[in-house]
Amino acid sequence: MKYLSEYRDPELVEQYVTELHKTVTRPWTIMEVCGGQTHSLVKNGILNMLPEAVQMVHGPGCPVCVTPLHLIDKAVYLAEKKGVILCSFGDMLRVPGSKRSLLEAKANGADVRILYSPLEAVKLAQAHPDREIVFFAVGFETTAPANALSVLHAHRLGLKNYSILASHVLVPPAIEAVINDKEAKIEGFLAAGHVCTIMGIDEYYPIADKYDVPVVVTGFEPVDLLQGILMTVRQLEQGKHFLDNQYSRVVKPEGNPEARRVIEQVFKVTDREWRGIGMIPMSGYEVRKEFADYDANVKFNVHIEKVAENIECIAGQVLKGIKKPHECPQFGKKCTPQTPLGAPMVSSEGACAAYYHFAKAMEEEIIF
Repeated sequence: MKYLSEYRDPELVEQYVTELHKTVTRPWTIMEVCGGQTHSLVKNGILNMLPEAVQMVHGPGCPVCVTPLHLIDKAVYLAEKKGVILCSFGDMLRVPGSKRSLLEAKANGADVRILYSPLEAVKLAQAHPDREIVFFAVGFETTAPANALSVLHAHRLGLKNYSILASHVLVPPAIEAVINDKEAKIEGFLAAGHVCTIMGIDEYYPIADKYDVPVVVTGFEPVDLLQGILMTVRQLEQGKHFLDNQYSRVVKPEGNPEARRVIEQVFKVTDREWRGIGMIPMSGYEVRKEFADYDANVKFNVHIEKVAENIECIAGQVLKGIKKPHECPQFGKKCTPQTPLGAPMVSSEGACAAYYHFAKAMEEEIIF
């Protein structure tokens, strides 16, 4: 990639839109898995450019949105009751737990800090040897290398007061869960380009073959997304289903071998609960026993009772592509970024937040 503007070129956008209108002959439903792609589609007005027959639905690719409710409660408990310095990316602070968010815990006096990197949390542990530092390690495969490196770095330094509260989730099992959901009717997928930058693309071949669905690894700029949609529609129109790579300028088939090695050294694959979706087998990472000293779940051994989600929130249906955000009766009413009922309204990758903040780009659909 030479210039970012190349992938926001209005002429190229127009060409792809024109080609899409020429290509499509019947309705198709395509899911963009990643919340970053959702935001780009919405804020750039791309959804309004597509042929009416091409229906884009939004997937579970927002790690903040799918972090289990009881895990947020655990983070709040550690900050309030255990006196740890609880560190997190900013998105997590406003996500509602069963009683309060981390931001509310901070307002009540808990030591909750926003950091941009888990390595900053390791530095905090060095600077405060008398305090326990816990980093809330949330994310897909993309953020796993940095979180794993923080554990390795703390281990090399011999730090005993650093640990991570891991909530890592994996994309391929989530795609399969969506496909297997009887309510979801998805005919093609745009896979998350940044995840494939780390992990490569091999995990997606079996999905395309097993379920007869096109899977196109796609970037995030307007031209990327339109090209990815066109590549998917062409497969659907031709009755084909295979893995394709629109984001080849960044994504290599093998991914990033060194990043994968670090992930495998610190984490192992495990079953993981997804907020709003439920348990997905072998869909997350947990810290290996060899590094149990750096696993906050083991170190603090805190048991938090699971509680039901707010019955007025349809986040689970949004995350599975069954409904769109504005179809929620509480969208823009009881549920706003200031008073969220669910995580997708406050995360920077949440579909509900995208629809709320960029309503003008979709004003013919959204009324609140």
